[in-house]
Amino acid sequence: MKGRVLKVFACAQAAHEVNRVYCFALGDFSHAEWHASPDWQKTGVVKGVEGALRGNTPEQSHESWLAEKQAAGWKYGAVKDPGKKEHPCMVAYSDLPPEQQKKDELFVTTVRAMARALDLTAA
Repeated sequence: MKGRVLKVFACAQAAHEVNRVYCFALGDFSHAEWHASPDWQKTGVVKGVEGALRGNTPEQSHESWLAEKQAAGWKYGAVKDPGKKEHPCMVAYSDLPPEQQKKDELFVTTVRAMARALDLTAA
């Protein structure tokens, strides 16, 4: 089990960093490097990895993220503000701007590529 956990964390770190760099390319500099990210954020990424390993599409990945955020008290806000628990992506996947849909696609694609490289299967 320990080996699987390490592989899942490797997938999570890779997906987080790919999304962080993608966001930088879009002019969003709000994402910290994995090692500097808060535990609540890392936990959410790991849950997203588990979903992607179970076969979630980018849309399903977003909808799971959205449900988790809503359960934690987050709501829509024009600007991402963790202190206020506001985020501009607190909308249905179909209502996301294309570049945000691409971010979900990158997340799922990165997880699956890492899982293949690490010979990680869903459990």
